[in-house]
Amino acid sequence: MAVTQHFDSDGRPRMADVSAKAITRRRASAAGYLELCQECADAMTNGFGAKGDPWSLARISAISGIKNTANLLPLAHPLILDTISMKHHWDANNRRAWLYAEVSCENRTGVEMEAIIGVCIGLTGLYDSLKSISHNMTLGPVKLLRKEGGRRGSITMPWSDCPWIP
Repeated sequence: MAVTQHFDSDGRPRMADVSAKAITRRRASAAGYLELCQECADAMTNGFGAKGDPWSLARISAISGIKNTANLLPLAHPLILDTISMKHHWDANNRRAWLYAEVSCENRTGVEMEAIIGVCIGLTGLYDSLKSISHNMTLGPVKLLRKEGGRRGSITMPWSDCPWIP
């Protein structure tokens, strides 16, 4: 088996060696949504859930997920992050609760996984805040919108349904 960044010559997983990479500004953004049943949508429209403001719980959950990415993904490098930005959007017509995360740092490795994990954990927190009303919710999709820095430079992933333009 060929040696790749995350596998040794025997095919066993390993953390990639990034020591030879230059430290550059890295930024990534991701978004996703939680599709709600009508009862949960009514609670979102009224701005409350059984556990309080659902958006606050979603945002705090997302930030916690971002900061703990290396604990959740064993091959991810622990990073010191410079900024985490969160946005949310309620699309009442489609009963979709959207969450957006943008993460940046100066490092040898990117922050794509942090942005994606943040949205996933944030939406899971939103689910948790609404589940006492109904479990009839669907998580996802979650998608990387943009990454900057590193050897590939900037990459933008268009998503026509997304309320944020990458």
